[in-house]
Amino acid sequence: MTGDDPIGRRRALLLGSGALGMMLTLGAQVRPARADASARWGVDYGAATDPALARACRLLVLEPHHHRPIAPLRGKGSTLLGYVSFGEVEKNRPYVAALDRAGALRAPNPHWPDARLADLRHAAWRDELIERAIPAILALGYDGIFIDTMDNAEAMERADPAGAAGMVAAGAALIAAVRAHFPTIRIMLNRGYAVLPDVARHVDAVLGEAIASRWNFTERRYEKVSDADWAWQAERLRAARAINAQLTLATLDYWDPADTCTVAALYARERAAGFLPYVATLALDRLIAEPRA
Repeated sequence: MTGDDPIGRRRALLLGSGALGMMLTLGAQVRPARADASARWGVDYGAATDPALARACRLLVLEPHHHRPIAPLRGKGSTLLGYVSFGEVEKNRPYVAALDRAGALRAPNPHWPDARLADLRHAAWRDELIERAIPAILALGYDGIFIDTMDNAEAMERADPAGAAGMVAAGAALIAAVRAHFPTIRIMLNRGYAVLPDVARHVDAVLGEAIASRWNFTERRYEKVSDADWAWQAERLRAARAINAQLTLATLDYWDPADTCTVAALYARERAAGFLPYVATLALDRLIAEPRA
């Protein structure tokens, strides 16, 4: 997640990392000179996704708990992924009470009190994801999952080295277990750079969130990140592709869509670096078309 929100939150995705199928071929080289300008991906957690914009995406990440058919949102050859948070659980999820009774939940996320941090080491959380949560998403017709809040593992270990010992290793083991149980689904990971070296072979795509631009929560405005911060994420994304040459490297930047010149420049910068870009607002509650050239 962004530096302003180190524990991580879905509303500042990170989305939400590739258009699997055709877009996975973008990862055939370790450092391609330029990403395919015709490839599109997007993320929308709203309940009223624009079907025309959705069908133009080769990869689309959605909130699976909205009660709606997803077939009208599927373009030809596209991949649809359902959002699932691994590092924390929102209080409105149906499984939160059972996890709390089992002792699988920790303190509320200090940046988002409606969510409890998940103990990635706990068998109850692993079983919930593998036996119920992920199968429920796949049963709705999704091709796979988008894993969010995995940065929490590193943040918890850093905040409580004794009480959260082994959280990063447990997070990596959990993703490996998901891949073993669901060998054919598509898996996209948002950041999670502490676990990424160990799981790069188990996922199909990685997302670099807020890599070039982000929302400044203090000043309440969008801002560019430093070149050093951009390079930090870019190096980790490329290191993951060195492990898995088929890995798609996607990016998500935040900016005001009315400023089409800056948005277009963000798309151009990420494509020139070999990444698959999307630029949206912080809310991630609607799809936003790329400005026309």
